[in-house]
Amino acid sequence: MVLVTGLSGAGRNTALNALEDHGYVAVDNLPLFLVDDLLRPGTGDAHPLALGIDVRSGGFTTPAVVDHVRDLRARADLDVRLLYLDCDNDVLLRRFTETRRAHPLARDRPVLDGIIDERRLLQPLRDHADVTIDTSQLAPQELKALMLGHFARRAEAGLRIAVMSFSFRRGLPRESDLVFDARFLRNPHYVEALRPYTGRDGGVARYVKADKDFKGFFRGITSLLEPLLPRFDTEGKSYLTVAVGCTGGRHRSVLVAEELADWLRRRGRVVTLTHRDLEAGAARPVAGIGRTG
Repeated sequence: MVLVTGLSGAGRNTALNALEDHGYVAVDNLPLFLVDDLLRPGTGDAHPLALGIDVRSGGFTTPAVVDHVRDLRARADLDVRLLYLDCDNDVLLRRFTETRRAHPLARDRPVLDGIIDERRLLQPLRDHADVTIDTSQLAPQELKALMLGHFARRAEAGLRIAVMSFSFRRGLPRESDLVFDARFLRNPHYVEALRPYTGRDGGVARYVKADKDFKGFFRGITSLLEPLLPRFDTEGKSYLTVAVGCTGGRHRSVLVAEELADWLRRRGRVVTLTHRDLEAGAARPVAGIGRTG
């Protein structure tokens, strides 16, 4: 069972929908006094359960939720994980402004007041979370991929690896576990004939790979990962995000991410590959995460 909570507008509905798409029975905004009835021994089936709990839920108080989580974790018949969805204040404010929705804790006050109050109220829940995901820079499909990585059903279990390219100008991916910096490699941006293309194109790939330090750099990444991955398997880690960055997120990081994903797949790993900032200057649809919850 996954309990999904966190700040309003941080993507709870997107997270629940992702779990439902992968076989979970999803229930949102269930009053706390009904949780125990839902989870009475003998009332369930083989399907995992995802419960959305937030400040709108009947009987919601932070101490009450923390106590419920402790009690559920103590049950031998349940495998309970608490997911907390976090997000920057300015991103949450933009999401509420774009959707013209009132904050549940500030119906007659400015939205920012509600965001600040809710963050303070929910801090103890964040401290008890098994998994915390910051959705400030995540598009909905990226959050869905993270949900599958962290909470895949047992039949789909095993270490899942997300490889991502990004632009340092737009900030580090907050969900990354390992970050590699490709900015020292020679930059196709300064070659007029290559500038319009990306690291997926042959001319750019040949140019970057011709850098005398490329092979050593790539070998260093794989040499680091090779002994780590079996250890992650042993400890039961479910998801690993490896991010590769360069200045613009279009050439060097894209090529290295593509090569790394291929290397991992050849070793039988389950890999998702994304290029966060490939379209330089394109608007990122981060606001869409919070539009329905």
